[in-house]
Amino acid sequence: MKEVRYFYVPNASNEHELPEEEAQHAVRVLRMQMGDEMMLMDGEGTFYRAEVAEATKKRCLYNIVEALPQKRQWPGHLHLAMAPTKNMDRTEWTCEKATEIGFDELTFLRCKFSERTVIKNERIDKILISATKQSRKAWKPILNEMTDFRKFVDMTTDNGQRTTDSGRGDKPLHKFICHCYDEPELGEKKLLKDCLVKGEDNLVMVGPEGDFSIDEVKYAEANGFQSVSLGESRLRTETAGLVAVHLMNLFN
Repeated sequence: MKEVRYFYVPNASNEHELPEEEAQHAVRVLRMQMGDEMMLMDGEGTFYRAEVAEATKKRCLYNIVEALPQKRQWPGHLHLAMAPTKNMDRTEWTCEKATEIGFDELTFLRCKFSERTVIKNERIDKILISATKQSRKAWKPILNEMTDFRKFVDMTTDNGQRTTDSGRGDKPLHKFICHCYDEPELGEKKLLKDCLVKGEDNLVMVGPEGDFSIDEVKYAEANGFQSVSLGESRLRTETAGLVAVHLMNLFN
């Protein structure tokens, strides 16, 4: 039985042609022809069963046969905010694997000890799209612009609700900052797995390879973030980010 292929098509219900990159893959690599079945995903919760209507060297047109709205796999909104690593391969690995596991939103942070202060969102978005298709997720993670640490912290209100680009705010937001400090002037640090709130929105911040600065941790705590640990082992940034996503997903 021929495997049905998945393609990412934003606003798929109002379009009739695959985006250029997806069309190239469908026509040149997979050699799809008129009448072949395909599955489209809009990244916003709906799959579409479709058929190839026309296939040329550069274009692939389709007709939608059936819309298939999907049910969310977890009730809360899961947001990872992390400082990218100096070696981008490690950050890209985290983005790919976190998408396969499942989360909702990604923000890169520019921190005091960051060794990388610029990110190419176009490259990261392609990785998110590829992992979304591979893992057959109905929702593609939201990717925000890289943000200064304090500005990001300020993007949450006093009552704990988020005011970021995702536009949510219907549930309380539980905010956590992962770090390696044990200084007495900081708040009590519990394990993240013991602090997550099932069914509600959770945001976890992970720092750069040099960790957050103490001043950054204090600023986050003063603005409603709870200090947490990911366990006894000291993890690399990219590993910590993935562990945080896994815990949020598993708990929900």
